[in-house]
Amino acid sequence: MIDLHMHTFFSDGILIPSELVYLAKTKGYTAMAITDHIDFSNMDFVIPRIAKVVASLSDLYGIKVFPGAELSYVPPSLIKEAAEKCRQLGAKVIIVHGETVAETVPEGTNFCAVNADIDILAHPGRLTKEVAEIAAAKDIKIEITTRNHHSVANKEVAAAALSAKAKLILNTDSHLPDNLMTKELIENTLTKAGLSVDYFEIMQKYSLEVISKYE
Repeated sequence: MIDLHMHTFFSDGILIPSELVYLAKTKGYTAMAITDHIDFSNMDFVIPRIAKVVASLSDLYGIKVFPGAELSYVPPSLIKEAAEKCRQLGAKVIIVHGETVAETVPEGTNFCAVNADIDILAHPGRLTKEVAEIAAAKDIKIEITTRNHHSVANKEVAAAALSAKAKLILNTDSHLPDNLMTKELIENTLTKAGLSVDYFEIMQKYSLEVISKYE
């Protein structure tokens, strides 16, 4: 399994990176990205520390681990600049905390995200046709999330993305050990999103496309 949206205690998760990676390995994960919440205040602290540890964890635990970042509540006009800075600091998988219906996120975040150098638009909420089409054209993946409070818009997100021929991936947005992927969680999430359980394999292929750029 591949999961490209996960948090440690470097933001609002509860596990240190080594714990998170080992637990993911025991759950059958083959690849993952650690994408803690960042903005300009902490990116220079968090990203290098994640990047420093993941190489050894990948080798020792036999799981591909990629350093990443989730741009969160960055003013939309600064998302492009923030993504570029994250790349310079060593982040590989860059996602943006989209305009989820579960929280009040700055308007325009989704649009500015897909016009920046990012890999994934996370839990985008009311995904518009325009944003979905830009994502499709730029091969930015759209996230279907297993996380409860963000997942209420999954069905709407899936419909908009598929209509625009944008690629969907499944992530957990894990903060706790219990958030990690299981067969039951995958099946329940996809069913509620109006997707077939078999579609998971296609989503995993799209996740592999993301990380293949950084191997």
